[in-house]
Amino acid sequence: MSGWTEEDSGAFLDIAAVAVPRRIEMMATMISLVPFLPSETPRIVELGVGDGRLASAMLDCFPEATLVALDGSESMRNAACARLARFGERARVAPFELEALEWWELIFGADVVVSSLTLHHLNDAKKQYVYKAIADRISDRGALIIGDLVEPSHAAGRALAADAWDASVREQSAALGAPQLFQRFLDAKWNHFRFPDASDQPSPLFHHLVWLKHAGFGAVDCWWMCDGHAVFGGHKKADSMSGGVSFADSLSAVRIALSGRP
Repeated sequence: MSGWTEEDSGAFLDIAAVAVPRRIEMMATMISLVPFLPSETPRIVELGVGDGRLASAMLDCFPEATLVALDGSESMRNAACARLARFGERARVAPFELEALEWWELIFGADVVVSSLTLHHLNDAKKQYVYKAIADRISDRGALIIGDLVEPSHAAGRALAADAWDASVREQSAALGAPQLFQRFLDAKWNHFRFPDASDQPSPLFHHLVWLKHAGFGAVDCWWMCDGHAVFGGHKKADSMSGGVSFADSLSAVRIALSGRP
């Protein structure tokens, strides 16, 4: 992806356990919004799989599902391959360039497209193109579920997001007995709201919802938000929001995925 390096991948993996506010809740929310029963066979595509923890939890929750995991970072793909190897042919990891068009063919007929902490690397126009491409290609029961940074609409909101994100990372580091992770977060200047980076281009939440609706999603919403991070997206049809895994079961799967197990 544009502007992202292998050094960035290493830096994120080093602090990932604390860098995302209430990460367990965020991931569990995304999983619980998949509009399919565990007994069904949804085809899932993940944009920006990272080290594969969300993908692992999703495949545990949906034991008949298959998943194509895309990432632009070789080190992230290697980590995801190792983590998802236990799923055999149900999981496939492949390279992609977020700003290119080649990966669009992989979402033809997909039932669920998920993306975590990835789409904010696109500018506003490209986000809209991607939303339209996904809406046009996924199945009638399909959904796009996004967990990402969102840009506050006012300077006061941005200052609050910066302070709250720092506080969350400090608290999560202390809970793990690893205060050095908070220091690494600070040293890396990871807090976008305090240290803007040209490669990060988050958009206001309201804009996302309007773009998703215009792209053709029948029901769009924000389901979770914390410290400048949100889970939002759209279901292809408003009446397709059935099935799913409970939030409690999703939490259990995420806790396993975030444990030390490869």
